[in-house]
Amino acid sequence: MEFHFPFFAPLCCFSFFFQETTQQDSIEIWLKEAKKKNLDDSSRKQLLLKSYNYITNHHKKLPLELSSIAYEYYKLKDTTNFFKVNKKALELATKINNTYALGDVNWNYATYYVKLEMYDKGYLHFDKAYQNFIKGGFKDEASKILFGMANIKGRYRDYIGSEILSIEAIKLFNELKNYEYLYSAYNYLGLLQKDIKEYDMALKYYEKCLSYLKELDEEKSKPKYIPVYNNIGNIYLKKKQYDKALDYYNKALKNNTKAMSYARVLDNRAYCKLLSKDTIGIKRDFFKSLFLRDSLKNKGGVLTSKIHISDYYKYIKDTTKALQYAQEANVLAKELKNGGDYLTTLNQLANLDSKNTKKYLDRYIEFNDSLISAERRIQNKFTRIEFETDEYIAEAERLNQQRIWILVTSIGGLLILSLFYFLRVQKAKNEKLKFEAAQQKANEEVYLLTLQQQAKLEKERINERNRISAELHDGVLGKLFGTRVSLGFLAMQMQPETQEKHQTYLDELQEIEKEIRDVSHKLSDSFDNSSINFTTLLSELLKDKSAIGNFRYELNSEKTIPWDEIDNITKANIYRIVQEALQNIIKHAKAKSVILDVSKNDKELLISLKDDGIGFDITKKKKGIGIKNITTRVQKLGGDLEFISKPHRGTTLVIKIPFRLYDVQ
Repeated sequence: MEFHFPFFAPLCCFSFFFQETTQQDSIEIWLKEAKKKNLDDSSRKQLLLKSYNYITNHHKKLPLELSSIAYEYYKLKDTTNFFKVNKKALELATKINNTYALGDVNWNYATYYVKLEMYDKGYLHFDKAYQNFIKGGFKDEASKILFGMANIKGRYRDYIGSEILSIEAIKLFNELKNYEYLYSAYNYLGLLQKDIKEYDMALKYYEKCLSYLKELDEEKSKPKYIPVYNNIGNIYLKKKQYDKALDYYNKALKNNTKAMSYARVLDNRAYCKLLSKDTIGIKRDFFKSLFLRDSLKNKGGVLTSKIHISDYYKYIKDTTKALQYAQEANVLAKELKNGGDYLTTLNQLANLDSKNTKKYLDRYIEFNDSLISAERRIQNKFTRIEFETDEYIAEAERLNQQRIWILVTSIGGLLILSLFYFLRVQKAKNEKLKFEAAQQKANEEVYLLTLQQQAKLEKERINERNRISAELHDGVLGKLFGTRVSLGFLAMQMQPETQEKHQTYLDELQEIEKEIRDVSHKLSDSFDNSSINFTTLLSELLKDKSAIGNFRYELNSEKTIPWDEIDNITKANIYRIVQEALQNIIKHAKAKSVILDVSKNDKELLISLKDDGIGFDITKKKKGIGIKNITTRVQKLGGDLEFISKPHRGTTLVIKIPFRLYDVQ
């Protein structure tokens, strides 16, 4: 679809700001002189420079005048001074919070970027201009900005967004009784409906368009009928009502004195006759239109003419010439970066060049996919404007259904040509998903093995301690006791002095027995193997991460938690959750201290991880992959997750996991 952007010149209206009368009048006079077309560029630039220097040297707060100077530099194609002056105007308007000037400055930028076909930047500045104009109550300027934004969205086939913005602009045009822009807006809505194949709705919009032309002066409205008649003819052409289409094309050709418009309508009429199989005189009209477009250097029009001429030669079975014009159109479409016509020419070439059909079809599929991706990327940059009334909400829903229908229809049309391609892509995707699933399963098995190995090591350590305890108690201690008793009997045969020393040694032996008994008892104390095991794993994890993140840590774990009743899958997920959370703390929190609490109540296992880092606003913070992984794992365990945080107040992660989901061994 060919979109025609209305020309938006920023309206610098000096009546909003009052300075000293003589100074203001002087600047206005210079600017008025600079706008005269009969003046040469050098003289105009001198007047603009004089105005700019006067404002800056006298420190005058005139951002709107600066914006007007910048726009005149833009018209003179002096990009350097345009950016210099417009930047100065923006700084001053921002400083004094002049909403009209802010809108006008951003309008300058939008006009510049749209001219360069940098539509994403143009849309950004249109949006900024609109926000300032609507905030200040400048509805006339706001309505025109909305219409410009609608045109940009339409260019990237965001039909819903474009129609919504157009209708919002129409509301303001109606309020202002701006019949000329009402004509343009309804004409544009007709173009949108044609592109989504809503032909009857398009005709209704064109009827509204013609009704507003009647409100304009006859001399002013007369030339405006021509493009509407041409557009209505295009609708009937799509509906295959060729007689009606020809009636409107003939109306558009009558008294049509503009060469470019005349060439467009003439070409459309000839193409309509071709489709109705009336070939009388159409070759002459096709080439006359091509000649006019070429002489006017209208490359877009030349492209359309060559596409139609190729169809003409195909119809009369002159395949050589049909192929020639299709190839020329293909090269020109590529040069102009006209995606829609480039696809049309690829389709023509696929039908005409049987030897290279597959090559052109493959190129068609590849380019169509890339075109859709590019359009979607641009669409994602555009802010969607919501309407508060039920009428606009219903309209958006209707358009959404249309969009779905168009997408389904398009996919159906391409399915035959691209079946093999899609199967191949799907196979690659499936293999990738299988690989990722296998990788995930392998990661889980690694952590399960870690837990199991740790449990074995801990069990062996406890068994060794019990063995040593038993050896001390039953072996060494028994032998010492026997030796002490035997020595006691020897005391009766000793002298009193010797007996006293002997008794001292016996007391020391008894004290040694007591110490060995205490050590034996401590070694043989009962241990909760699984608690020590999993708690040790968490402690080691905290120790390792604290060394990397340079923070202190504290682990508080209730000894009554029955880790032996919790299956290894669950413990592996808990371990990974804590690991992921600690990784986030290291990357983002800048914490000095971290506390991990693990406790339970009758129904739930409670895990709390608290840091004293920089925190974040939970209402604004975007969820990263770390938080998403934590959320997925908690949901897998059937638990609940909560982040408690404020800027500069640290963050606390609270997890609750129900016991009833555990597999008891």
